[in-house]
Amino acid sequence: MDSSTKTQLDFASAYERLKPIVRRTPLEFNQGLSDKYNCEVYLKREDLQVVRSYKLRGAYNMISQLSSEQLAKGVVCASAGNHAQGVAFSCRRLNIKGVIFMPEITPKQKVKQTEMFGNGNVEIVLTGDTFDDCLQEALAYTEANEMTFIPPFDDYRIMEGQGTVGIEILEDLPDAEVVIMPVGGGGLAAGTGSYFKQQNPQVKLIGVEPEGAPSMIEAIRRGQPYTLSQINRFVDGAAVKRVGHLTYQICCEVLDNMLLVPEGKVCSTILKLYNEDAIVVEPAGALSVAALDLCKGQIRGKKVVCVISGGNNDIDRMGEIKEQSLLYEGLKHYFIVRFPQRPGALKLFVNNVLGPHDDITRFEFIKKTERERGPALVGIELKSADDYPALRQRMEAHRFDVIEVNRDQTLFEYLV
Repeated sequence: MDSSTKTQLDFASAYERLKPIVRRTPLEFNQGLSDKYNCEVYLKREDLQVVRSYKLRGAYNMISQLSSEQLAKGVVCASAGNHAQGVAFSCRRLNIKGVIFMPEITPKQKVKQTEMFGNGNVEIVLTGDTFDDCLQEALAYTEANEMTFIPPFDDYRIMEGQGTVGIEILEDLPDAEVVIMPVGGGGLAAGTGSYFKQQNPQVKLIGVEPEGAPSMIEAIRRGQPYTLSQINRFVDGAAVKRVGHLTYQICCEVLDNMLLVPEGKVCSTILKLYNEDAIVVEPAGALSVAALDLCKGQIRGKKVVCVISGGNNDIDRMGEIKEQSLLYEGLKHYFIVRFPQRPGALKLFVNNVLGPHDDITRFEFIKKTERERGPALVGIELKSADDYPALRQRMEAHRFDVIEVNRDQTLFEYLV
């Protein structure tokens, strides 16, 4: 890391500044994951932070360093989630005005959480269908009202605040050997990664992005930040179209590896953490644990830290999370079944095509004018992914004409 960056990132001062504000989150040894991957796995529980994510660290660190004149005019941010809550909490703590722009599609739960943390000090403006539209409105408002914009990641003060996660990890586990972190815009990875490389360059740093939003990997491939034309927004805390200019430069220097994790794998990890450890994580918070499967060979016998970046998971999403997990694990399949025009075809399908442990979870005729004899959308859940080939063989043996909806993304989006 070059000397100019070192002078910009003052982690010690940020740590002292944040001590009375943030919760020092635990670094917990996880026996189940350690046994599974033949190493020592520790979870840095930022889901237990005051606003249930690490974002408070960067937001407060930046806002608290503004001049009295800037504070008097207030601050602005654009965010659909954790950054908004960190800014809102900071505004209340410092008793200043904040205007928070959120896309109109933001879930009510996140809007209410932001209002709660702001406690009268923030005004929320819902605007635009996408984050990018929302951001443009926020920047225009900031300039028109001579306020200060608080970016979600691309500022040295934001990064040094997020880097205090690294200070706590090294104090609790001085001999950490591998640290795995989620990457969205890059603030956490740049800040925490910089601190580790300053203190112990031997620590291996791994960044993880969702497969549907590979903005940092694409930037590294192209040699500069690049705006993705489309992203999958499911892992909302880490799904950005373009990483920061500063965060990109630092991540290039400090990260030893970048990994991509499928969204379905993230969903499976969310469910396992909840069922096995009673840990509630948001999709971005599961990225680091989900990545363990991808780096088994690199972590065997080592002390590994997975940063659980946040726990703001809306319970209304759990149905979608379970569905994506089942699809990813090969346990749920959708078919368009054209039943033969002969008596007892449906009964034959249920009795002879379905296996003893297969369940129909969805059944609806597609054509309203041909109910009970036209094609039907059939959802089948299996006990084991290994049961799928036999299911397909029985469909063919009994002459059922089927289309596998799972393998046609366009068809899947229309019908499921």
